[in-house]
Amino acid sequence: MESVLVANRGEIAVRVIRAAKEIGKRTIAVYSELDRNAMHVDLADEAWNIGPAPAGESYLNIERILEVAKAADASAIHPGYGFLAENAGFAQAVIDAGIIWVGPSPKAIITMGDKIASRVAVGKAGVAAVPGTQEPLAAAADVKSFAAEHGYPIAIKAAHGGGGKGLRVVHEEGDLETAFDAARREADAYFSRPEVYVEKYLDEPRHIEAQIICDTHGNAVFVGERDCSAQRRHQKLVEETPAVGVTEAQRTKIAAAALAVAKATDYVSAGTIEFLMTQDGEFYFLEMNTRIQVEHTITEAVTGIDLVKEQLRVAAGEPLSFTATEPRGHAIEFRINAEDPARNFMPNPGTIVDYREPGGPGVRVDSGVGAGSAISQYYDNLIAKLVVWGRDRNEAICRGRNALRSFQITGLATTIPAHLKILGTDGFAEGGYSTRWVEENLDFSDLEGDIAPHLPTEEEQEERAITVEVGGRRFQVKYWAPVMAAPSAGGQKAAPRRRPPKLDRHSGPADDSGLVAAPMQGTIVKVHKAAGEPVKEGEPLCVLEAMKMENEIKSPRDGEIIDMRIQPGDTVTNGTVLMVIK
Repeated sequence: MESVLVANRGEIAVRVIRAAKEIGKRTIAVYSELDRNAMHVDLADEAWNIGPAPAGESYLNIERILEVAKAADASAIHPGYGFLAENAGFAQAVIDAGIIWVGPSPKAIITMGDKIASRVAVGKAGVAAVPGTQEPLAAAADVKSFAAEHGYPIAIKAAHGGGGKGLRVVHEEGDLETAFDAARREADAYFSRPEVYVEKYLDEPRHIEAQIICDTHGNAVFVGERDCSAQRRHQKLVEETPAVGVTEAQRTKIAAAALAVAKATDYVSAGTIEFLMTQDGEFYFLEMNTRIQVEHTITEAVTGIDLVKEQLRVAAGEPLSFTATEPRGHAIEFRINAEDPARNFMPNPGTIVDYREPGGPGVRVDSGVGAGSAISQYYDNLIAKLVVWGRDRNEAICRGRNALRSFQITGLATTIPAHLKILGTDGFAEGGYSTRWVEENLDFSDLEGDIAPHLPTEEEQEERAITVEVGGRRFQVKYWAPVMAAPSAGGQKAAPRRRPPKLDRHSGPADDSGLVAAPMQGTIVKVHKAAGEPVKEGEPLCVLEAMKMENEIKSPRDGEIIDMRIQPGDTVTNGTVLMVIK
């Protein structure tokens, strides 16, 4: 293996490129037209354009990625996470092209990527799964039958995905059909597979996951567990290791179950087996992620093992560089997302104006952005991952608090204020919190981040670049030029504004006009109502998809829709009037 093409973008592409360079590999980046000047593009030894901004025309374009791999003479392809990382067809196409695939076999991806087949597989390995169906469900009526037998709440889940995408929790029968349709729609949009299944929704569980890595020489190692229970909308916010309150006896059982799953599927490479743990200490298989995990960083922090380098070694046919681990201290990861916690963590695409990462002992930041970087609606909204390590959990929490306070990101709202609020609670300090703890116990509506734009002075300089592509490969010429302050409406230079006006936190405007406006840029995927229909305050009106997430727009008042201006498939910008309610 002499070179590695990274079929991804953002912080994970940067992470893989750095690891590959450290072990002497030539690195090849791919990028969409929107990512021409992204950090991973500049960091790689060479970079290739693979298409327009939409992921389906670039980062999910298997044919184009393989064309580039051949033209760049890539020895191997590392998929990172997301996009094509768990696509068995892509893995097989890479292998068929004579290129090394950095990941598990297509067969393992198929088995563990199918949530139904994986439940069957782990059952044969003697590992218990959460009670659920063993085949895809075609209609909401099938879900009703399951709920009648097992009771509510239930979880409708994408059969071919994970990460909270295509998942809807139903607490009563009246919400079932809407949830079923939404889960199928989101599963199809994110994984190109609409199949869903249903399982019993456990009350107050903890989300505990096991990191494993296996090579082709028969070595399989449990590298520790992580607690990922601090979530909102089934998306992780904070992860930590070791999991608070997990005993050595429980840890041994988790390790044995994880390795049994790996053995049952002839697993090779890094992987994560996720479990739900009940309040009485019982745990059930949830799913397996057949790739490097977003939160692999905290496992690296306590073990000192570079999991990405190990992936590359395994793919090259080498044995693991270790056979056991000796965890030391405690580590916590904070996902810094472009979301507004005060608006129910609504995705907040935009351009980063000022970006300054924290530092110091025990502080690590994985990111792929800087000042001027755009967080686009086309991709995931992760900006960076802040990882802190301490000799014990208390020291890690203190370091996390200080690092979050010194992490400066302006231009858009982020989850940093929410992380600080979480750290300040007794619930987090005590540990052992459940997956529902954040949403049921914390109120973020009073938070407001500083998203004011910075207006440069006349004397400031900025680096500019002209990008030239020859044969699809990217070359760049850079130069410096003065930055002029933006003029005001009257033609005078505008003075810098330290804080923005307070954001309206409703779907519609603050006045009584009856206008319902889009809270962000995105695509309308469903419209619940039609012109002339009556609506009640809080009633769902339409579904807006942005940054791979569905956001339900609700009525701000009682009344009647007198003007409907949207239909499914429409692309809208922030502030676009969707409808008028009288």
